[in-house]
Parts: sequence; structure tokens; C-alpha cells
Amino acid sequence: MTQVTPFAATGPAAATPKLLDPPVRLALAMWGLAVAFYLFGFFHRVTPAVLTTELMLDFQLSAAMLGNLSAFYFYFYAAMQLPTGVLVDRFGPRRVLWIGAMIGGVGALLFAFADTFASAALGRGLIGATVAVAWVSMLKLCAHWFDARRLGMVTGVSLAVGTMGAVMAGLPLRALSDALGWRPVIGASGIVALLIAAGIFFLMRDDPVQRGFRSQIPAGAAFHAPSLRTILSGLGRIWAYRNVPLLFWVPSGICGAFLTFTGLWGVPFLVQQHGLTPRSASLVTSGMLIAFSVGSIAFGILSDRIRLRKLPYVIGGSFTLISYGVLYIFPDGRLSVLVPLLLLGAAGSGSMAVGFLYSRESAPLALSGTVAGAVNMGVMVGPLFQQPLIGWILDKNWSGALLDGVRVYDLHAYKLAFGLLLLWVASSCVALLATRETHCRQYREP
Repeated sequence: MTQVTPFAATGPAAATPKLLDPPVRLALAMWGLAVAFYLFGFFHRVTPAVLTTELMLDFQLSAAMLGNLSAFYFYFYAAMQLPTGVLVDRFGPRRVLWIGAMIGGVGALLFAFADTFASAALGRGLIGATVAVAWVSMLKLCAHWFDARRLGMVTGVSLAVGTMGAVMAGLPLRALSDALGWRPVIGASGIVALLIAAGIFFLMRDDPVQRGFRSQIPAGAAFHAPSLRTILSGLGRIWAYRNVPLLFWVPSGICGAFLTFTGLWGVPFLVQQHGLTPRSASLVTSGMLIAFSVGSIAFGILSDRIRLRKLPYVIGGSFTLISYGVLYIFPDGRLSVLVPLLLLGAAGSGSMAVGFLYSRESAPLALSGTVAGAVNMGVMVGPLFQQPLIGWILDKNWSGALLDGVRVYDLHAYKLAFGLLLLWVASSCVALLATRETHCRQYREP
């Protein structure tokens, strides 16, 4: 039986200087397949925010139970991050991505046709576990297909395009659900994921050398597939590099609070406390998602141009801290003031795109997938705990009010819930200040 190399090709051709750089259109095609699956994942990340009423009615949920149902995505997503880094470093992004997309599609179909809380939670869990591979795999893929000087911009654009999936889970999902019902729409997204899996299987390649072009990874690092033993050893080693544990925690607040607000509790807050319709509230959270996308691109470009990682991240984190500070102090403030500040905080949250490059440069290149998985797990730690905790706070402070069979929470309850977000963001900013700048240079062992 012929043995297939799990990651990329090996041999003299890997370092042949006569090979040409891959055409931009080919690199974009590889990236496009990965980002399509990432978009699918972001779509499902925030769908409960728009479907709160339907989910609470269909499955008879309290706020805490709704928070847990939404968080099942994040429970499984976070649990898969370190294994994902190991798998991507060992087997390459293509294999991990197509299997993930296939199982993610099945999870979406299960969620769409669930008739119990348990089956709905399992569907959300399958989606979260499998789309967990999308971001880390895409980062690894981009490092092989794109010039290192453009990785900040490419990372920002990737995050922005993926976030468009969340925008689609805003007003478009609301309109389609009103017209067709939420179950057919979610089911259709599962079919799309299966098509993406087929595209990745037949068209994607891990490295340009497999298409006869030069790899963008430095010579000597492009095609070495580390042993499983080496990777598992590295899994423990990554925490010894100063920046890695800090950059693990930073996005849990700076990005986690954004995901918690836009992904679940923002719409009910705006509807119940500011009198907006569900569609209008979805428009606000969709605007925040767009601001997040713009911020991810802007901070990525800024980081590449000034050749710094920490400063852009600190600026973005400051915007987020200000936003949630105002939301906590003045939750009943005028929307003409509150909405622009929410948009500012969302744009600041987009700076988390820089964090992946920052962490990648803070440890040996051979551990890049594992480090990215660790940091991406940090992103998910925020909403994983924040969404159910906020539900618990709201339920503990519920006055007993109901509207059409759905619980209504007062301003005091929301203020306490947003205090949790503010403290979390503040702790992330402190951790960020403690990191050490890399100046866009890859870490090398002394």
C-alpha cells in the first residue's frame, strides 16, 4: 500500500529556489474554501440571539437554560481547540477542514429538526466541536500560501469575512425565519456545510508545493510534519513562553464580551429595555458585527504597517473597555449615545485578530498550530462562561414578569449582568499590558 504523507510533500523539491510564488488567485481559492467554513461557524455562533423567542417557546427554556443551549456550541468549541492545534500541526488543514465541515453540516441538520432540549444541545455541540477547526486550520493554511508581510491583513480580512456569517444570522435570519420558519433555514445551512466539505476535499491543498509552486513558509520549516510525540510535548511547553498564557486570557474578555452581547443577550436587552422590535435590535447587533469586521481589518493593517502587535491590540482593548463601562453605568442611556459606543467597542474587539499573529510570533514556528488553538480556546472561554452566567444572573433577579410566555427582565438585572462583562474585559486589558512586544519577528530558541 502506498503511504500518503499526512501534511505536505517532502523532498528536494520542497526547497527548490526556482519554484515560483503561487498565483494570488490560487492562494485566494485555497483561502476561500477555508473561510467559507469559518463563515458557516460564525453564523451558528450567534443564531440564538435572533431566535431567543422561538427557542424559549419551542423548548420551554428559562434564561439560564437558553444560555446553556447557546453555550453548548462554545463548550465543545473550546474543548476542541488544543486537539485541533495538534491535529492541524500533524495532518495539515485540508484533512481537518473537510472532516470538520462534514460533521458540522450533520450537526446543523440535527439542531434544525431537534424536538427536545437534549437533541438541540447535541446539534449545537457537534457544530461547535467541528467548526472549532476552521480558524486554526485557516491560519495554518494562510501561513503557507501568503507572504508573511501580508499575514496581518489576511488575518483581519479572514475574521471580517467570517463575521459576515454572523451578520447573516442577524436581520437576514430574522426575515427568513419569519417567512419560512427557523428550522428550514438552519437545515439549509447544514446542506451548505456539506457542499463546502466536498469542495475542500476535492480542491484544497495544504501547501503551494503540492501545486508546483514555492511555499511561503521559511526554508526548512515548510514541510516537516512533526511526530505526535513531539506535538504532545509541545502542548505542555507552549505555556512556558511568556506571552502565550497571557494572550490566551486576553480575548476571553475583549472578544468574549462582544460575542456574548451580540451572540445572545444584546437583542433581548434592546427589545426589553429600549423598546426596539426584534428586527431593529438585530440590526443594531448586525451593525456591531460589521464594526467588528472593519476593526479586524483596520487593526491588522495597522499592525503590519507599524510592525508592532501590542500597541494596536491595546488600543482596541481600550475601546472595548470604554464601551462596556458605559453599558454598565448607563444601560438606560439614550440609544443615540449607546449605539455608537457599542459600535466602537465592537470595532475594538476586532483587534483580537492581531492576537493570533502576536501569539504565533511568541513561540517556535513548529508549535504555531498548537499556540493558535490555545489562543482560540481563550476566545471561547469568554462566552462559554459568560452566556450561562448572565442567564443565571437574570433569572436570580427576575421579577416574575412574562410577555407572550417569555420571561422579561428589568434594568437592574441587566445592569448586574453587564457588570460581569465589564470586570472580565478589565482583567483582559491588564493581561494584555503584561505581554512583551514581538515587533513582528518570529520567536527563535536561544
